[in-house]
Amino acid sequence: MSTVPVSSSATATPVSPAPARSSRRLIAAVPAIVLVVLVLAVATQRPAFLSATSLRTLLEGTAPLLLLALGQTFVILTGGIDLSGAVLASFGTVLLALWLPIGGPLGAAAVLLALSLAGALNGLVCAYAQIPSFVVTLGTMGLWSGVALAVSGSSTISITKGYDTIFWLRDLRVAGLPVSAIMAIGAVLLAAVLMRVLSKGRSLHAMGLAERATQMSGGRTFRLRILAFALSGLCAGLAAMVLAASQFSGAPSLADSLQLPSIAAVVVGGTVITGGIGGPLRTLVGALLVVVLRVGMSVVGVPPSFEQIVYGTVIVAAVALTLDRRRVDIVK
Repeated sequence: MSTVPVSSSATATPVSPAPARSSRRLIAAVPAIVLVVLVLAVATQRPAFLSATSLRTLLEGTAPLLLLALGQTFVILTGGIDLSGAVLASFGTVLLALWLPIGGPLGAAAVLLALSLAGALNGLVCAYAQIPSFVVTLGTMGLWSGVALAVSGSSTISITKGYDTIFWLRDLRVAGLPVSAIMAIGAVLLAAVLMRVLSKGRSLHAMGLAERATQMSGGRTFRLRILAFALSGLCAGLAAMVLAASQFSGAPSLADSLQLPSIAAVVVGGTVITGGIGGPLRTLVGALLVVVLRVGMSVVGVPPSFEQIVYGTVIVAAVALTLDRRRVDIVK
């Protein structure tokens, strides 16, 4: 029996992964570097930007965006996307305006539960019907928007009775910082810790990196997908509370404009759109970057109507920089 000689090219020494790791670390550090540069650039043009009052206002405006982006992070880490988060938050403000006068704290808790269940429903349909999350959440985006319009009568509902349940999100300060911002940042830190120490948190990353391998190793990917969407719904409920407290009202489109910025915050922060890489702390950096970018655009005189164009461009650029093409055979 003859043997076929093996060419020298087939036995070549494999390339060290060190350069690849260095490249990934550099990419991960880029959002933080850009944030620092952007803050310095805005402060140069508007020195008052770094004042305590300005920073408090900035953090207060960041809170609802950060909460929505945190919810989006859980879904994107699994390799999905949630297009209904901001619409759910808008619907949540309407429910708060209707339920707070009746139930007070119980009404607020019921809104959080309702939106968590609505998010879990997205995950349930995606997991068991095997429908892409883009399609499912695009459909539920229209569904919950229509329900919010119907329930509210297509109008804004003022919150008077029962407002004392959520007033603290707007009026209370801790060490001069708004409680809403502290709650949002606290939620990010808590999520980051839990995802590091709990097996389910680590499984979200594993599912995004290799869902089939996670299934073969005994991971319950159906439950993980439902959990990710339920957490997204819960974060939408928290964002609804912050918005309702700041506006003294609920409206069927109050949070809709935050949908694209919330996705931008996740991908700009360095969470890869195909899943598996990233996390809440990167989303915190991304949310701050998006908010400072908005301030920077106003400083240089960019009309507000152009903001969505900038966010769309930023999303495409961030995906192009962070997409790991070694894990994607064909880009569709």
